[in-house]
Amino acid sequence: MSDVFRRLLRSPAGLVGAGLLLVLLLLVIAGPLLAPYEPTQFHMRRRLEGPSLDHWLGTDQFGRDILSRMLAGARSTILFGVVATLLGTVAGTLIGVSSAYFGGRVDTLLMRVIDVFLAVPSLLLAMLIVTVMGASSLHALLAVAIAFTPAIARIARGVALSERTRDYIQSAVARGEGHAHILFRELLPNIGAAVVVESSIRVAFAIMLGATLSFLGMGAQPPASDWGLLAAEARAYMFRNPWVLIAPGVGIAVVAACFNLLGDGLRDALNPKVAR
Repeated sequence: MSDVFRRLLRSPAGLVGAGLLLVLLLLVIAGPLLAPYEPTQFHMRRRLEGPSLDHWLGTDQFGRDILSRMLAGARSTILFGVVATLLGTVAGTLIGVSSAYFGGRVDTLLMRVIDVFLAVPSLLLAMLIVTVMGASSLHALLAVAIAFTPAIARIARGVALSERTRDYIQSAVARGEGHAHILFRELLPNIGAAVVVESSIRVAFAIMLGATLSFLGMGAQPPASDWGLLAAEARAYMFRNPWVLIAPGVGIAVVAACFNLLGDGLRDALNPKVAR
């Protein structure tokens, strides 16, 4: 593990991604505590002001401090992407590994269902799910997790198929090990690297997808400080004070860049050729 971390920090992308990740962890843990003002407090006399010493990023249409709302919304925005990706990764990995291991009709049935979901774009699938379940942050999170499950399942199945014929799997079968042991103690640990790299990159897409749903009114609802919702509320006022839109847009872009860089660094760090 220490070797992987060392190789991650040797990679420029991994180093930058790890540094940004530390900053994001700080925002998730202490973001609301760092806010200089109450994020939901109105100051009608200070509506749509530009950056100043009192309000570093200006104020929104209700006079609320944009920096405070950004710091308060960091936790929900980042955790949304992480939790949605985690749920989708767990579900997709279990489906993909089971499909590869059992093969035959089980593989055919599962993959045909996965193909149906893959035929629908992730955003459209998430919108359909939220439309059925109702607009809320929780439903948006579940929708993004479901939308990500098919792609993860395909990746996990492809890696598991190449591992299924290896000697250690045949040895486990010869020893009479049960299906659960082979799946969870043999296959899953040996496909973890590929799944971890893919899921780290998909966190960025989950955050952008969640922000899009909030922007469309299908995710977080007012008065939440979710960054996608902040961008949606800023549309009508962006010409009077562009910071109301610039701040959440830049925040989402930085978080997406962080996880993309981290994924690139992990890909290199977990690559056996790089290790040699």
